[in-house]
Amino acid sequence: MTWTRHSSLGFLLFFLLALSACNRDTRKRIAVIPKGQAHLFWQSVHAGAVAAAREANVEIVWNGPASETDFNGQLQITEAMITQRVDAICLAPIDKTSMVSVVDRAARENIPVVIFDSPVDTQSFVAQVATDNYGAGVMAAQRMGKLLDGKGKIAEVAVQPGAASTMAREQGFEDTIKKDFSGIQIVDKRYGWADRAKSLDVAENMLTAHSDLAAMFASNESSAVGAAQAIKGRNAKVKLVGFDWSPGLLDDLKAGRIDSLVVQDPFRMGHDAVVAAVEKLKGATPQKIQNLPPRVVTKENLDDPDVAKQLHPDLDKYLK
Repeated sequence: MTWTRHSSLGFLLFFLLALSACNRDTRKRIAVIPKGQAHLFWQSVHAGAVAAAREANVEIVWNGPASETDFNGQLQITEAMITQRVDAICLAPIDKTSMVSVVDRAARENIPVVIFDSPVDTQSFVAQVATDNYGAGVMAAQRMGKLLDGKGKIAEVAVQPGAASTMAREQGFEDTIKKDFSGIQIVDKRYGWADRAKSLDVAENMLTAHSDLAAMFASNESSAVGAAQAIKGRNAKVKLVGFDWSPGLLDDLKAGRIDSLVVQDPFRMGHDAVVAAVEKLKGATPQKIQNLPPRVVTKENLDDPDVAKQLHPDLDKYLK
């Protein structure tokens, strides 16, 4: 009789433990792999991904390379996520060609991939959530044309070859300047390699090479920081249209050292990428291409409620 009671208790305990383990395993695991982790942009993406995960009761596995130029590191992280058999992957490809192999491999192994921030040269993904980067470049050029009254010499602090999102911004900017502002000449373009110090160096070199520059365009956060520091350090009378934002860039905008910033909505990007992955896991078909509108932020509209909400998401609510 005693043995039977102990056996029953043991069986009940085993059943409860198994049930608990089963409950733990039912949540879908979605890997979110950014281009980097240091910049506020990626922290905002992370917060948006966590917000969507809480809404859908899924688990986020967040991991990315330390540097936005380390495509080999990103490749290894993505391979590891496939090997771990995560349920879906949200990936911001550092390079549009280098990441094709892992996106194709995930598709072959029935792990849906949502591309965010920057495109990839394959159609094996289920959805792409990104800023309309070409359109953002057009907006930057239109702002530059207005700023310079359609004439003057300018230079570009670009990011890196192969980074599709920033290449699209730069192309949109260059096409629009050429088409709509014939009095503006782009006299120099150099790459800062997604690094603030390198962007500072190339911006300083361009200021030295072209003493009559009227303005600069910087196509991401690190290039904008580098350009702003170079202009400030030289006390140069050179206007700046930048891209993305950080607390330092917003301070420079308020102080008038930067004319304007074309900004994205990284919180929404991370959120909507995870939402698309969840839709696919539930058997639905998410919209293939999801373009998010950019916004031009100036000193005049900086305190508008919509702008303030976009620039200052509550990161602590989701990341602590």
